[in-house]
Amino acid sequence: MSAPVNALSAARRKIRDSAVRAQSQASDPEASAWVGASAGTGKTRVLTERVLRRLLGGTKAEHILCLTFTKAAAAEMASRLARALSRWAVIEDDALAEALDGLTGQAPDAEGLLAARRLFAQVLDAPGGVKIQTIHAFCQALLKRFPVEAQLAPHFTVLDERDALDLIDEAQHEVLAGAMPTESDPPGDLAEALASVTAEA
Repeated sequence: MSAPVNALSAARRKIRDSAVRAQSQASDPEASAWVGASAGTGKTRVLTERVLRRLLGGTKAEHILCLTFTKAAAAEMASRLARALSRWAVIEDDALAEALDGLTGQAPDAEGLLAARRLFAQVLDAPGGVKIQTIHAFCQALLKRFPVEAQLAPHFTVLDERDALDLIDEAQHEVLAGAMPTESDPPGDLAEALASVTAEA
């Protein structure tokens, strides 16, 4: 009974070690990576580690842009980044050295430890900090910055979902009201189509 259990444990360790290696490779900011995985498998962790490694490499916080699909994902990533950096600022040197070694695969020297401790303050002081936003928010910011080039009116506003639904509803009512025949206007194609649909419904 112990042999199959040991074999199963060894197989699990092998899978875990393989996944950790793959995540480490994907978090290397010098590598171009495409990560595809199921929910809860560590994609956000890999992206956060990639940003941390980029910051450790000397990239300024304001030069980093992370795009996500949802506001929840952007908030989660920003939270993880802030948690890691704030922890690095206060933990003991041995714990910080272990964390950095685990992240980069290289033991940091005294200068590297000091640089890691300063990152939290640098990110807070950077104009705009690390930009972590949704694709929609990024595109909206671009359009607001260059409205003329995008052939939009300056100072345009983006409707939220509720306002957009209200306008669609209003437009539908106007179209349907305009299709109603009057004494001066005989029924048009839309009015006839509506009459047919109404009879069938």
